[in-house]
Amino acid sequence: MFEIQNGLMFIISIALFAAKGFALVDCVARPSAKFTYIETLPKQTWLVILVLAVLTHLVWWSPLDLLNLAGTVGALVYLAQVRGSDSR
Repeated sequence: MFEIQNGLMFIISIALFAAKGFALVDCVARPSAKFTYIETLPKQTWLVILVLAVLTHLVWWSPLDLLNLAGTVGALVYLAQVRGSDSR
């Protein structure tokens, strides 16, 4: 039973780490003017949030850790708000 739980937690952790990494790469590649155009946080602020999210995930690998959850929320908000604005 614990093997299934551990395997599931590992898969979730990998998926969330990939989402955070994708958000960080997207933020680095996106021009600063885009952030002003969609009226969101500045690019530098998003970079700090996303770098901290990725580093926190590397230190505390558990996806249910409080800091990991905060980083996941930050990355998902970035993806929905900034990257999601491309579809409008």
